[in-house]
Amino acid sequence: MHTARPDPATPPTGREPGHADAAPDPTAEVVDLCRDLLRIDTTNTGDNDTSAGERRAAEYVAEKLAEVGVAAEIHESAPGRANLIARIPGVDPGRDALLVHGHLDVVPADPDEWSVHPFSGEVRDGYLWGRGAIDMKDFDAMVLAVVRHWQRTGVRPPRDIVLAYTADEEAGSDYGAHFLVQQHRDLFDGCTEAVGEVGGFSYSISDAQRLYLIETAEKGLDWMRLHARGRPGHGSFVHDDNAVTALAEAVARIGRHRFPLTVTPTVRAFLTELSDVLGVELDPDDPETAIAKLGPIANIIGATVRSTANPTRLAAGYKDNVIPGRATATIDCRSLPGQSELLERQLRELVGPDIEIEYIQRQPALETTFDGDLVDAMSAALRAEDPGARPVPYMLSGGTDAKAFAQLGMRCFGFAPLRLPADLNFSALFHGIDERVPVDGLQFGVRVLDRFLRNC
Repeated sequence: MHTARPDPATPPTGREPGHADAAPDPTAEVVDLCRDLLRIDTTNTGDNDTSAGERRAAEYVAEKLAEVGVAAEIHESAPGRANLIARIPGVDPGRDALLVHGHLDVVPADPDEWSVHPFSGEVRDGYLWGRGAIDMKDFDAMVLAVVRHWQRTGVRPPRDIVLAYTADEEAGSDYGAHFLVQQHRDLFDGCTEAVGEVGGFSYSISDAQRLYLIETAEKGLDWMRLHARGRPGHGSFVHDDNAVTALAEAVARIGRHRFPLTVTPTVRAFLTELSDVLGVELDPDDPETAIAKLGPIANIIGATVRSTANPTRLAAGYKDNVIPGRATATIDCRSLPGQSELLERQLRELVGPDIEIEYIQRQPALETTFDGDLVDAMSAALRAEDPGARPVPYMLSGGTDAKAFAQLGMRCFGFAPLRLPADLNFSALFHGIDERVPVDGLQFGVRVLDRFLRNC
């Protein structure tokens, strides 16, 4: 095969002699691929007995890769919990490989709350609707469309690209990325960098300028359960040792607490860029004033200047007139880089000595710098497709499969490019009702990924 010519301004054809000049347009095919994936229910409840599993989606991806001559391996961590791996050989086998990863599972969706059925994959009003449309079957489809186009036209990337379509990201990745890293790490031989979800999306400053947020950091995952114990008894008696009361008081203290403000290098770099484009002075002691000017994405950015802890579930008792001996609460904690142990100490002070803390998930925060050839290639691809693009680093308030792949020494980024309408409340769509992706944004992402991966 011919070598693809790296040129960030104009994608090379890189065709092998004998390939037909005409091939399906990947920007058209991506809509069909994404729609097909959205119609496959891969709901992850966090419980294998009630989760739909990712097997059907993994087999669909494997079939689409096989159609264009790419062999893929499927590895199950449990029945139905399938992960797919494929390797696209690059022109230079001596170069380090790049991992491109996306998860196949989605969070639950109640059809009664949606304007369309969440697994319909309906196209309406210029959007493709469905659970997973932005988290993250859009990126899964973009990558698949690009690879299929390459195979049909003879394009080869400059270095090996490893594709990973994973299970279980929405519940901590134990059956997905962590399983692969622990049981099949040889599949990632040579991978030193990785790109995945929740980055490369646009935020409009004006009609002529858009920030594109590239994830270079993400908060730590510190999910925990609180357990309170007390003396059980009849509900009509006086009870000074009530587990429900003790737990409720601890949960209330956590829910109302605001942890100290901390501006990390990534967040400081983002705020500096924001200050420049908005023409406002940045007060390092009050970054939240500048963040408030971001409108819909302020929720994402605002959660990155401090650690957070939010109560999400409560469980106690088995009868209305019985004081239970035990009560439990789940707390979704997200720590800033380097602050997981500090967050635990702060929480222990809040709940007091009589409340037991049990970790459900504890995965560290990640942070890398916004520099290097890979960042240059992302930035060039964005600017080539959008002259008004201004790529900037940012921290994700949530977590991704990057936490697993970073254990193998990879430098991880979030880069699933989307050009979004200025009035779209993008952050509200993550795990939200009526999740949808703009069709033209999806097609924009294919063009950017094509350029980026040819020049990475």
